[in-house]
Formats: sequence, C-alpha cells, structure tokens
Amino acid sequence: MTLLLMAAGSGSRYGKLKQFDDLGPSGEFLMEFAMYDALKNGFDHIVVITKKEYIHHVTEQMEGKLPAGIKLDVLAQEITDLPDGVVYTGERPKPWGTAHAVWTARDVIDGPFAVINADDFYGAAAYRNAADFMRAHKNDNTFALVGYTLKDTLSEHGTVSRGVCQVDGENLVSVNERLKLEQDGDIVIDRDSQNRYTGEEQVSMNFWVCKPSIFEKIENDFRTFLADEELAKTSELYIPKIVQDMLQAGDISVKVVPSDGEWFGVTYASDREKAVEYLRQKTTEGDYASPLWN
Repeated sequence: MTLLLMAAGSGSRYGKLKQFDDLGPSGEFLMEFAMYDALKNGFDHIVVITKKEYIHHVTEQMEGKLPAGIKLDVLAQEITDLPDGVVYTGERPKPWGTAHAVWTARDVIDGPFAVINADDFYGAAAYRNAADFMRAHKNDNTFALVGYTLKDTLSEHGTVSRGVCQVDGENLVSVNERLKLEQDGDIVIDRDSQNRYTGEEQVSMNFWVCKPSIFEKIENDFRTFLADEELAKTSELYIPKIVQDMLQAGDISVKVVPSDGEWFGVTYASDREKAVEYLRQKTTEGDYASPLWN
C-alpha cells in the first residue's frame, strides 16, 4: 500500500515552507509523523511530491530513517510536466494544483494509494481505517474519503478552506469547496458565500484513497484544462473535482470512512505553537518515540 504526500505548497499564509518546519520534539517534519503512522498500519511505499529544489532536502531528511523494505520516492511537481503532445507557452506563477501533484506519481504507483497533505496531522486511527478500507476494496474501483467533522478542523487564527461533504449513509454524494469558513458563535459560517453550517458536517481534509484509474482521468481533464487559455493562466486542478466527476459519471463509488481521530493543521504561523505542543504531548504519552525513528 502506498501513501502519497503532497508537499509542493508555498505556505503563503504560514510565512515559510510549513511542510519542512521542524515541529517534532527532535526536529521532525510533520510529514514524518504521517509516514510513521502509515507504516505502523501496513503501508510499505512512501511517495513525496514536492518542488524540484526541495527533492534533496526531503531525501536528506529521510535518509537512513525508514525501516528496511520500505520504498521511498521523492518526485518533483513541475509546470513542464504535461501530457504527451501538449505544449503550454503561457506564463504560470504556481503549480497546476493537487490533482496534478497526484498525476506526478503516475509512473511509480500501480495499486491502491492514499493521498494526504504533508502539512496536516491526521491521527493514527485515520491510517488504520484507510488501510482496512484498502485491503477490503483491493480489487474494485471503490474510492474513499477519510472524513473529519467540520467544527474540529477550524483555526482560531483566521478563516480556512474546506470541502464540505454531502453524504448519504456511508456514500459520498458531493464535495463543495468553501473558502472562508470560521466559527461564529454556535455555528460555522462561510464568509465568502454566507452559507451557514452546524459544524457537525463531514469535510474533506484531502485524505483520499484512490485507485490508479484516477491517473487517466486527471490526464484527460488536464488536456481540456490546458486548452482553455483563461483557466490555464491561474486556475488549478483539484482532487475533489476529479473524484466528484468520476463519481457523477458512474465510473467509481466513493465511501466516507470515519477518521476516528484528531486532525490539526498549520495554516497560519500562529498555529505552530499548538502543533509543537501537541506533538510534544503525544510523544510524552508514548504514542511516538523521540527521535521518531529510533
């Protein structure tokens, strides 16, 4: 089983490259805790998608740490990585988005895989539940979203973007991206759309379980995307949109798998202190060793 970590973001609101911040008690990156939890639950292949200039940084950080038998691929998400026969001559200030990041791994993944953000902490139970799902659905085309409760994913320091899910039983119906969510008394409000939520809704934190069939869909959509000059200038291809299109076309089904754990992220610089304290506490309680890879 493969874990793909997306670590190509720029951290504009955080003030620096948060995916490479030493938040752990012994200077570990946050993504190392994700790797650790995944390996404990049977994952044996780690893929990190980052910028070209950080490949050596990630490789050096992880050198000699992973147990024997664990495969590590560190790949660059590059603007020049386009479908065969496609040429793009416009200016592009940032990467093509999370779906393109996943597509970057098309040549190193040939089985079920989980996708996460490298700058989020998802909790050990989430990897256990994802692994159980992957084993149960190894030979079909069923995807999964590891879901979290909206109220548990907000920041005290500003608005956040979340994919709010419509769910029918255990089946995902749709994911609607909301860009400026924050707590407002007893409710959660999206300052962009003015939509109101109870806070009990399931949201996507970009923890997906996918099958290799997604690579062909991303490539086809990427070709269409690049053919639209306005889209190609500044827009991005997002994983939820790709999955939702496949779902609505009847190509896949998508189950919502409960995370059964606590999530935290480091959207803002002021989130850092809480993250450092949480990891220190978890280490003190014995959930993690220090150094992590003892």
